[in-house]
Amino acid sequence: MEQYNVKYAELRPEAFRQRLKENPLAYLPLGTLEWHGEHLPLGADAIQSEALMIACAEQFGGIVLPPLFLGPDRRMDMEDGSYLIGMDYAKSTNPNKQLTGSCYWVSDGFFKELLKNIVDQLKRAGFRAVYADGHGPSRRIWTEMIPAWEEQFGLKLFGVTDSVKKEWSYMTDHAAKNETSISMHVAGSLVDLSVFKEGDQSVLTGVNGEHPFNGSAAYGAEIFKAAMKTLEPLLTQDFN
Repeated sequence: MEQYNVKYAELRPEAFRQRLKENPLAYLPLGTLEWHGEHLPLGADAIQSEALMIACAEQFGGIVLPPLFLGPDRRMDMEDGSYLIGMDYAKSTNPNKQLTGSCYWVSDGFFKELLKNIVDQLKRAGFRAVYADGHGPSRRIWTEMIPAWEEQFGLKLFGVTDSVKKEWSYMTDHAAKNETSISMHVAGSLVDLSVFKEGDQSVLTGVNGEHPFNGSAAYGAEIFKAAMKTLEPLLTQDFN
């Protein structure tokens, strides 16, 4: 199958105009930089979401924006002036502590304003539909705002909404078997299961879900294929 350049940042104007004419659909990968266990890269969310969107754009049409690494999450301010974010104080992080590498946190309000401006700019650029997904808290805010922004901007917006969740199995845990398997499928060289010296009995920190040692690239490929099948009827509508 012939591969096409679908990345917004790498398209020259003529190629951009042609792809936009064929399918005015934008893909926005939502990521952050945060702890995903000792075995996964810190940018795992964006790596997974961008890989799926590139595959969708190659098959269904559309253009993939650069991953948005700024992302919201919960935050706990400490008495000493420091703070914990996201997985720093999850139940699976015992004791709660600042985990290595977590960065690029922004408040919910900041993130909403950022997304709103991006949607506005995408409309200005000629897009008529946007699909966004990735980092869990970013996914939540995007889907919450879809009805309001569809009305405000007159665009068709897609995400992992309640109706999609019925069949959705892509990025459904945190650095556990699901995300580890997907990462092994799309970026296997960045995954290192050898850190689990005791196999699936190894103690985990900041990991939610089935033990990642049980993940596999083959299982990740199944999840990837199922996600594309779920998205196909959404992303192949006539947006012109």
